[in-house]
Amino acid sequence: MLKSPIKFDDLLKMVDTLSPEEKRLLQVHINIESVQSGVDLSKPRVFDLHPGAMWTSDDFDDPLPDEFWLGEDA
Repeated sequence: MLKSPIKFDDLLKMVDTLSPEEKRLLQVHINIESVQSGVDLSKPRVFDLHPGAMWTSDDFDDPLPDEFWLGEDA
C-alpha cells in the first residue's frame, strides 16, 4: 500500500524507467487485479443505472465548522 499519493505524471515517468520485462510483469499484475476486482474493463461504463440511488445534501459545498477542523466537541 502506498503511504503517500503519487502524481500521475510522476507515475508515468516511473513506468518509463522500467525494463521491458518489468513493464510486462506490471501489465500482468494490473490484469490480475482487474479480474480479481470483478470489473470488466472491456465493457463501457453505463450512465444512470440506478437513478435516485444517491443524493447530495443542499449544504454540501458549505464551509465546515471550526469544531470539525479543531476536534472540539459541539
